[in-house]
Amino acid sequence: MATSLTRAKDKPWKLKTPPGTSEYLMHTDEKDGKKLLVCTVGSTVLHYDARCIDDLHAMLKSAGDWVELGGADEQKPAKAGTVEAWGRSESNPVGGWYGLKKGLRGRFGVYIPPLMEELGLCELEHNPRNNRMRAK
Repeated sequence: MATSLTRAKDKPWKLKTPPGTSEYLMHTDEKDGKKLLVCTVGSTVLHYDARCIDDLHAMLKSAGDWVELGGADEQKPAKAGTVEAWGRSESNPVGGWYGLKKGLRGRFGVYIPPLMEELGLCELEHNPRNNRMRAK
């Protein structure tokens, strides 16, 4: 999926965080031969390895049930067993962070799940807090 996942900067996905409280934009780009997801939140720009879409979908399928998002900034520890913890774990398919900009590598569990929902790959809760996702 991620290899065919393409969205130009001038036609980004317009997404909202799971609780629906913040809007952000996401598009694809390439840097050093690696496909990126570029996430723009206000004036902050985050980069994620685009393969995270396929990898997270596979992890959710193997989990077989709801997984808590657990979004956290890079400087804060991620709650064990959450999407955020998996997105920075040495045991995930990339052996660490999917976030690619040092200092801004966290928030994986905040910004990636709504894109996966938009792509039809998951169900996502939209509660004020403690949201979960599961594979479709």
